Amino acid sequence: MLRLTNVILPLDHPEADLRAAILDRLQIADADLNGYTVFRRGYDARRRSAITLVYTLDVDVAREDGVLARLQGVPNVVRSPDTSYKFVAQAPAALPSRPVIIGFGPCGLFAALILAQMGFRPIILERGKVVRERTKDTWGLWRKRELKPESNVQFGEGGAGTFSDGKLHSQIKDPKHYGRKVLTEFVKAYAPEEILFVSKPHIGTFRLVKMIEAMRATIESLGGEFRFEARVTDLEIDNGRMRAVILENGERLASDHVVLAVGHSARDTFQMLYDRGVYIEAKPFSVGFRAEHPQSLIDRARFGKFAGHPLLGAADYKLVHHAKNGRSVYSFCMCPGGTVVAATSEPERVVTNGMSQYSRNERNANSGIVVGITPDDYPSDHPLAGIDLQRELESRAYVLGGRNYDAPGQLVGDFIAGRASTELGSVIPSYKPGVHLTDLGPSLPDYAIEAIREALLAFDRQIKGYAMRDAVLTGVETRTSSPVRIKRKDNFQSLNTEGLFPAGEGAGYAGGILSAAVDGIKVAEAVALSMVGSADAKGGGMAGDMLY
Repeated sequence: MLRLTNVILPLDHPEADLRAAILDRLQIADADLNGYTVFRRGYDARRRSAITLVYTLDVDVAREDGVLARLQGVPNVVRSPDTSYKFVAQAPAALPSRPVIIGFGPCGLFAALILAQMGFRPIILERGKVVRERTKDTWGLWRKRELKPESNVQFGEGGAGTFSDGKLHSQIKDPKHYGRKVLTEFVKAYAPEEILFVSKPHIGTFRLVKMIEAMRATIESLGGEFRFEARVTDLEIDNGRMRAVILENGERLASDHVVLAVGHSARDTFQMLYDRGVYIEAKPFSVGFRAEHPQSLIDRARFGKFAGHPLLGAADYKLVHHAKNGRSVYSFCMCPGGTVVAATSEPERVVTNGMSQYSRNERNANSGIVVGITPDDYPSDHPLAGIDLQRELESRAYVLGGRNYDAPGQLVGDFIAGRASTELGSVIPSYKPGVHLTDLGPSLPDYAIEAIREALLAFDRQIKGYAMRDAVLTGVETRTSSPVRIKRKDNFQSLNTEGLFPAGEGAGYAGGILSAAVDGIKVAEAVALSMVGSADAKGGGMAGDMLY
């Protein structure tokens, strides 16, 4: 197969034009083209009056070697890379122990899946409930203001990514094509096949629920074991080596290979790790608000006359502004045609996040508009001080919202002018249970408020209408990423705790579904190779064809 990149055609081109572009690029006759598949399809909307589609294609041609030799030096024509996943090991016939995975978000899911596919029969511990029960509990907060601290947007089967836009693109370097493995497994679990080729794939919450259940069933069929509502409260560490995990009910699970994939909101777990002496340090994250605009405004600004085109869907955006006070303000987790959701996991605190369904057909676009902060901004130099700051801001939002899990909100025009909002305009906020209009000024540090005010006006120069008076800001967004990093060595094990594998977003090594899933694969491989090495050292013996 040959890989053709940067094949550009008009948005509404006929199918025949794609074949013609391939023949022209390769300078071959139609009879020599055996077939082709679309590896990636994106769009270029920099010229709104002439939006184009941009393809990456895998092409099967007659006499491939000759064609490639003839076109040597021609840009954007190479041999197609092998993107298939290759397992690094296979479990021995008699496992001396089983790996334990703490957390079943995207990272824990793929760590479990890969280990199960290699025969290691992982035990998965998830503090929350199975995804359908968890969904009911989450709606309980949104509809009835009833928070369940162990079953919500942050905790439960599927992790925080379950209640999100389901974005499956990332800017991570991926030379081994782990991302392709992730997308392929999602399609096996009934995700739409288009996620394999569209440039910005997404799934949406409702489809994610079904997929997670299907993937859990696959892991179980391969010998994996799940324990839900099984919160880990302690680790047994002996001379810097993992020995066991202790559950809330007092049960001890012996394991010397433990994957820590707890997500960015497992604050009690971070405290436990610190108390046990596991190396942990503060890291930067961001804080801000959710901004809601009419989706139609964003569509027109991005696509012009092509707004609403079925191949383009609901428009997104990515914005960055470097403020005069030295702070960077940027859009985060933009959700086209989505809703703002309550995402707290602790009583008497308010946190916002964004979510979309696969259709992305809600009336509003929303995005986090957040300011980068560093450990220098935290109240102390303690490794967990970022958590203290998060809690302080979330408590402020709870009070400003009326102490009933309503979120504080303010119209963009009033926010820029520094006056409290008293009534909504044309944009109706989507956050449930509800939005209490107020002045958001006291909700964040002064430097953040100053930077966001400046950024909104700058963003209006990029997207006309972004600073419209009636657009709504809802506070606060604090769970942008983990406030800590649990550092690890090149073998993916903790700096000072052998057999503990910090992973994913909670450990500070991912940000989003795809990057967390990819990190889960990397960690699973490290666990497998470590366990194989341990078995060999103990004389366990391995099949001769184990590595492939």
